[in-house]
Amino acid sequence: MNAPEYLVVITGLSGSGKSYVQSTLEDLGFYCSDNLPIELIEPYLNEVSSHEKADRVSIVVDVRTHDFATIFPNFYRERLQKLVPNTVLIFLEASEEVIARRYSETRRPHPLAKDRPLIDAIQAERAALTEVKSLANMVLDTSQFSVHELKAEIMRRFQLPGQEPSTLVTIITFGFKYSLPYNLDLLFDVRFLPNPHFVDALRPKTGVDPEVVAYLEAQEGYAEFYRRLFDFVSYVLPGYRKEMKSYLTIGIGCTGGKHRSVAIGQRLGNELAGAGYAVEIVHRDMNR
Repeated sequence: MNAPEYLVVITGLSGSGKSYVQSTLEDLGFYCSDNLPIELIEPYLNEVSSHEKADRVSIVVDVRTHDFATIFPNFYRERLQKLVPNTVLIFLEASEEVIARRYSETRRPHPLAKDRPLIDAIQAERAALTEVKSLANMVLDTSQFSVHELKAEIMRRFQLPGQEPSTLVTIITFGFKYSLPYNLDLLFDVRFLPNPHFVDALRPKTGVDPEVVAYLEAQEGYAEFYRRLFDFVSYVLPGYRKEMKSYLTIGIGCTGGKHRSVAIGQRLGNELAGAGYAVEIVHRDMNR
């Protein structure tokens, strides 16, 4: 039977942050899966081991699986560790008060709270997982961790030597007349620049056409604005990367999203890519 070279098993108390740990490992290049039934773990590992770039695998297993607390310890000792010698078991926990608050904030039901109060369910789960916890290579109490601190701790422990946190920069150009894009981190309004729409020869063209670019570059204040824009974005990007933000979305808007925002967004994206950043450029309204 085939198996990956390295396996991280994430388990622990419900509401302790398992999904955040898994998403961080996914950002580090792990092949991840959540809530696998125990009887499917071995077939799953056999399958993914043949996938390209699936030599490092992470799975989340917990009490959502029937009889997890009684079945998993022996399975882990007798099957999983022998199948993948390089296996790390992470057990996450938190105080009852913190877990109760997290469930209150998300309004999601605890998997063991169907017929009992939430605190009783948390206590029952903690008691049931005593043996599972004893097997762990790493026990993390996330009570005092922010999401960013938890991510930083996992990055510190599991990123490969020389592997740096990466940030995908998505630049979305758009027209304000068609509404704002969803979930922007930074927004720049370039409607103060003269609009090529009112130049008959430029109206049918877009901001990727050289004639439109040349027109904008000839406008007073354009060069100074773009220099300041690029300097600002270049200045803040290392900070976002340091905070391990995996995705940064920059919106650049003009009236119709066809000329000014497109020209500036395309130039900004090209120059950031030239500086070594991973960049995706989306001209949402250019062809309307």
